[in-house]
Amino acid sequence: MTDDQLPSWTRPENQIRVGQPPRNRADAVRKLVWILPWLIFLGSPVRDLSSGDHGTAATVAGWVALATFTGLYLTLVFRNMGRPFSEPIVGALVFLLGALAVTLCLTLGGAWIGLFVYVSVTCGATLPQRAAYWAVGLNTLAMVLVGLDVGLDDWSLILVVLLLGFAMMGVKQLVRTTVELRKARATVAQLAANEERLRLARDLHDLLGHSLSLITLKSELAGRMLPDHPGKAAQQVADIEQVSRQALVDVRAAVSGYRRARLSDELAGAQVALNAADVTAEVPAEPGLDGVPEGSETALAWALREAVTNVVRHSGATRCTIELLRRQTLDGPVLELSVEDNGSGGSGKGPGNGLTGLTERLEKAGGTLEAGRTKHGFRLAARVPATTTAPVGSGP
Repeated sequence: MTDDQLPSWTRPENQIRVGQPPRNRADAVRKLVWILPWLIFLGSPVRDLSSGDHGTAATVAGWVALATFTGLYLTLVFRNMGRPFSEPIVGALVFLLGALAVTLCLTLGGAWIGLFVYVSVTCGATLPQRAAYWAVGLNTLAMVLVGLDVGLDDWSLILVVLLLGFAMMGVKQLVRTTVELRKARATVAQLAANEERLRLARDLHDLLGHSLSLITLKSELAGRMLPDHPGKAAQQVADIEQVSRQALVDVRAAVSGYRRARLSDELAGAQVALNAADVTAEVPAEPGLDGVPEGSETALAWALREAVTNVVRHSGATRCTIELLRRQTLDGPVLELSVEDNGSGGSGKGPGNGLTGLTERLEKAGGTLEAGRTKHGFRLAARVPATTTAPVGSGP
């Protein structure tokens, strides 16, 4: 069911946004409607002023004081829904509200005792949690003392004042929690978007860096072969076409989020790329990956692609050895991929984008990365868990 098919009062644009300021006049009216029913406790003071039991001056002063009291109450509660006053101003206005309630009850009679309900609601809705506890208690005590002086008939109103104050404290806490949850949800959505961007950046870097390096090498080979060996040059051009088509497929899959790199495919691709770069390659046969989690295999496949790309593009190596070993460590069995060459390892002062992204990818799979110069060249070692780690205490 779409929003257009919902009843008008259930649509999102017509619902009251808890803990947020009004968006427009209609939203302000809806919030005000939720406040107005609480004005029922003003019925007794209104009847008292309309009865004619007080003199003209007292009646006029009573109407002015009642309007002031109501205005203060509505201002405090309504502003608290969106753009609340500062704490000192709120404290001063609440004190003024309580003083008006006490003064009106002592001067005009017990019919005005219901004003303490509004003071209690205001204390619970606008004051900080700890201050609200004391304010609601003191307001209830003030009502008891005033009630004893004016002869209160219905003492059950004390319970109403006390419970409404604490209830409003609970409502305020609920509103605060709702606002925090809304902010947390927005933060989670932002983090998810950032993570997706990082994934896409890593995938595109690894995919295009490897494929474009291979296309460049084969283009250079085709150029050198073209005058004397047109047949071999044509084969290189055909390989370029195949690599470019596969790169396009891989990019589309990476953008869609469905691509899973396989270690066997990357080993075969590494052999082709190293041979094209005139690098003597020692590549292991079909790897045994029984029991190895998919995440671990994918992480090693990306590590192999990045390592071979660096050997081809930056190292100037003439020999490269790739090893795939299972090792037993204190943390359990691991699968280690080692790529070692006799080149310079590049001229960069620190890890590039590829190694940084590769480190992040391996960490997500629970693995580690070591890369650095050796006596004879450059070595990259990636380690990932060789089995799925069971949570502690999950066994029989």
